[in-house]
Amino acid sequence: MVAAGALTACGDAEDSGGGDGQLRVGYQRYGSLSLLKARNEAPGVTWSLFESGPALTEALKAGSIDIGETGEAPPIFAAAGKIPFKIVATSDEVPQGEAVLVKESSGFRTFADLKGRTVALNKGSNVHWLLVKLLEANNMTLQDITVQYLKPAEGRPAFDAGQVDAWIIWDPYFALAEQPGVKVLADATGLAGNRQYILAAPDAVEKKTDQVRDLLTQLNTTTQWGIDNPEERARVLAPELKIPEDVAKRSLDRSAKSLAPVSPAIGDELQAIADGFAELKLIPEPIDIKARVDTEFTGVFT
Repeated sequence: MVAAGALTACGDAEDSGGGDGQLRVGYQRYGSLSLLKARNEAPGVTWSLFESGPALTEALKAGSIDIGETGEAPPIFAAAGKIPFKIVATSDEVPQGEAVLVKESSGFRTFADLKGRTVALNKGSNVHWLLVKLLEANNMTLQDITVQYLKPAEGRPAFDAGQVDAWIIWDPYFALAEQPGVKVLADATGLAGNRQYILAAPDAVEKKTDQVRDLLTQLNTTTQWGIDNPEERARVLAPELKIPEDVAKRSLDRSAKSLAPVSPAIGDELQAIADGFAELKLIPEPIDIKARVDTEFTGVFT
């Protein structure tokens, strides 16, 4: 069994020369950017690895990366934290790529059975919005459960040891945890789109426009190659993800989707998430996330 910790990273740049003209790309060991890196199809960029979207947006805040990929909740928390960025691309929906995991022996049959129980998740990540929607769908509130905020590398051992009753997690950590005795209680189908978003620093959009466009163009091509060649994609990505090839294929088959342009409709979708977080006081005040949508690179995907 591969531990979730094998997928962690501190966010240090893997290549030198990040600042002077090079495009500095933040990625997680999953998603479309990881395939681009694994196939070495973006020469001349500097790569920095992050364990989660919130860590990646902090790098945008620090000015240490120009562009990166996250789930749907990190942009909301980043905007609430006054981090400057533009949303320049997205993906098709990936609802099957995140789920609530419980032990088979627990006897839990529905999410409502978790009332009064402890649920672990990564704060500010895509699964945070899934939790909100699951509570809403089951006529529950945050007061009905005990939420324990754990990063993926912390969540897996806590779940395995029975220190939490449920773990809400995304691929490939989700696929890694699909072991005998583990049950998928619910995924995001019908609840959350779980799209991926490409975020770029405003300075990069303005001053590195051609480099950003070139990266997105190649990213779109490479992503489609992976969809058309799932077996080869798994072989290429398994070493990058540091997980077995069969696990990589299972997670990629359900979670790797085509890229898509941003649009007013995408802005509306994100705004609904932001409004929901504000209403629940998960962010300190309402924000205008729609204003972060930048259609500069729409032509790449059409």
